[in-house]
Amino acid sequence: MENQNDLIANLQKELAETQQQLRDMAGKVGNTSNDEVTVINTNLSETSVEMPIAPLQEADSTLRRSVQRISMILQAEKICIMFYDRDTEELRAIPPAIGIEEGALPSFRVPITEGISGAVFTSGNPILYHDAVNDARTLADHVETLAVRNGVCVPLVIEKRDDENRVVERNTIGVLHAFNKRFNEDFNDEDVRLFDRMGKNVASIIANLQLYREVIEEREELLQTFESLSAGLMLVGSDERIAQMNTSAKAIFSVETSPIGKNYLEVTKSEELKEIIAKAIAATEGTQGEINVIIGGSDRIFQVNAAGVKYEDGRDLGVVLIMSDITDLRNIEKMKSSFVAMASHELRTPLTAIKGFSSTLLDAIDEDIYTKEDQKEFLGIVVGECDRLRRLIDDLLNTSRIEAGETLAPDYSEFPLVPELDKILKVQQQATKNHILKANFNSNLPAAVIGDQDKFAQILTNLMNNAIKYSPGGGDITLHALLDENGQVKIGIQDQGLGIPKEQVNKVFERFHRVDNDDNRKIYGTGLGLFLVRNLVEEVHKGHIWCESEVGVGSTFWFTFPPDIDIEAARAE
Repeated sequence: MENQNDLIANLQKELAETQQQLRDMAGKVGNTSNDEVTVINTNLSETSVEMPIAPLQEADSTLRRSVQRISMILQAEKICIMFYDRDTEELRAIPPAIGIEEGALPSFRVPITEGISGAVFTSGNPILYHDAVNDARTLADHVETLAVRNGVCVPLVIEKRDDENRVVERNTIGVLHAFNKRFNEDFNDEDVRLFDRMGKNVASIIANLQLYREVIEEREELLQTFESLSAGLMLVGSDERIAQMNTSAKAIFSVETSPIGKNYLEVTKSEELKEIIAKAIAATEGTQGEINVIIGGSDRIFQVNAAGVKYEDGRDLGVVLIMSDITDLRNIEKMKSSFVAMASHELRTPLTAIKGFSSTLLDAIDEDIYTKEDQKEFLGIVVGECDRLRRLIDDLLNTSRIEAGETLAPDYSEFPLVPELDKILKVQQQATKNHILKANFNSNLPAAVIGDQDKFAQILTNLMNNAIKYSPGGGDITLHALLDENGQVKIGIQDQGLGIPKEQVNKVFERFHRVDNDDNRKIYGTGLGLFLVRNLVEEVHKGHIWCESEVGVGSTFWFTFPPDIDIEAARAE
């Protein structure tokens, strides 16, 4: 009995050492939640830690040594732990085990309503049996496969106690088996008492292991969530050192090596961020601001939402920051502001002309001041300005429809290609006296194509109009047309105008976008024309459009489309 008590004392000491390791290493994983994780107290010792973080191998080793000592104390040939699986409502054998190969453990499963295992689990009381082969209760426990003669089964119980050491909560997490007492002896009531007491130690260790695994899994899930965020996320500790930084945040600040433990100013080099963090620390609620970062030579704007984080005891943990790229949003806001100013100017200009010439004609209606030629000229200007207003309004309405996801209701038909191109050239030539419009048509062009003739004319008119408008010094404007190697009709409008900067070429088809320079500010426009043209080419004519340009040399707008669109399929789409 003295030897048994010594072994129990050693077991209790080992459990206490393991729990002390948990306390010492708490926090190394990181704060995965604001909830304190508490190790449940047993009747042998009381332990409360914020986060069980002992290395898994050490905890497993402690459990293995505990099971070995139990086997020595009880003189049992076999020891088996069975853990409750909530999903299957079964008790299943888990490692470590004594006298049973670990490869055989997965097949050792017992429903909680059957066998000695189920009876002990549901009742919470130990069971001692002396003849396993002839005991009807052991049939469901598969003892025949383990060559069991006799045994003891005790519940694995976790007890939570209050400050006065009273049990306030009791949970059974599994059962513990001891099989076949050595030297052909039989287990007795004293063995049951000892085994039940030691089972609580094992339950405490298993609970610690389970909490550890749950914390690790929660941490991994949280880290994966952080890493999957498209927004940058960074945690700066109260010592101004970086505690966490996801991949997106590293990309924002071009961080290639691990930033953990470094001062955030050393890593980000952002004084703007310093000001935001200072406000977050001082504020009782979250704060936000904007920072400018150069990424790949491009100036990007990030909105930073920051909030102070505290431990449960009120101590400052640091500041968490979420950084979202709002460059495109800010650009759109600027473009919309510019659009409002441009649209106001565009509307005011024709209205001024219409009102002026209408008033002039109205004032002279009863007097023979203006000749018929003058009156005809004035009325022509009024009609032209009305057409200009109508085009502007149509552009606004069409843009609104496109943004709402509506199509521009194409009316497909077959129409002759070259005559349509010639007609556009003649109309546009009448609109300018400073430019020479040329045709460069390949002989391999099809006689007719299938598309929306009115919208095809709108595409060409807009592109020719732009070529004239952005060539204020005059020059040649050439309309190219050919059949490319893929059997697509390829059309290009080439000018000798101002040209477009390389970094702006891919943006000219965006709504409200206009190239911002001194020359272009003198030219009217809303930034909607090319946006609509792209939609008419790609959505209506199932084609593709792009631009080639050089500043000071000129631009060529190309688009391709199939000559024989399947009308029914296009309408259905």
